[in-house]
Amino acid sequence: MSAEPPAVRASDAEREHTVELLRAHAGEGRLTLEELAQRIDTAYACRTRDELERVTADLPAGTPSAATPSPRRRVTRFTGVAFGDMQRKGRWRVAARSRLVVAFGNADIDLRDAQIEGNEATITAFIAFGNADFYVPEGVDVDHGGLAVFGARGDHGSDAAPSPDAPLLRIRVYTMFGNSDLWRIPAGVKGTYRELIRSVRAPRKLGAG
Repeated sequence: MSAEPPAVRASDAEREHTVELLRAHAGEGRLTLEELAQRIDTAYACRTRDELERVTADLPAGTPSAATPSPRRRVTRFTGVAFGDMQRKGRWRVAARSRLVVAFGNADIDLRDAQIEGNEATITAFIAFGNADFYVPEGVDVDHGGLAVFGARGDHGSDAAPSPDAPLLRIRVYTMFGNSDLWRIPAGVKGTYRELIRSVRAPRKLGAG
């Protein structure tokens, strides 16, 4: 019985092509921000063509423009809360540039299952006498900055260098008598927001799935 032929090594160009396909499918709403970051990381780690093909095996063949377009959610450009609490979570579509306003309230902005167009998005937050927590999947390149006046802005979790061409999130926070925190959540970790925060501060296993 003849031996199986050796696996064909993937080239840098083929890995880059796969990453471009992943970005395009994410833009069509087929991949969340967390899924996109994970698959880009996987694509760059692939050694063979077979491994690379498995990264996109569950996506329509060809480029998204040639495939049947998937239904697109409305883009969220503005989120606000005053004298209350709000949560933005699940599969929602982040505009290339969006704004968050919090006044005398609390906001939880969960970006793990969000979708972005292209490879980057910018969120500008204005907080007065309130609090905002941003939950971002590990593997995403986050540019977190802004200005806090009589308030605080925190960045928590692993800030290891993301893969080349990882999706980029710019979060600009301007607070006055308010607080804002960015939480980098490991892939697959589930739980309430309180549990997620606790897991980042003191890592422990939470249910996955």
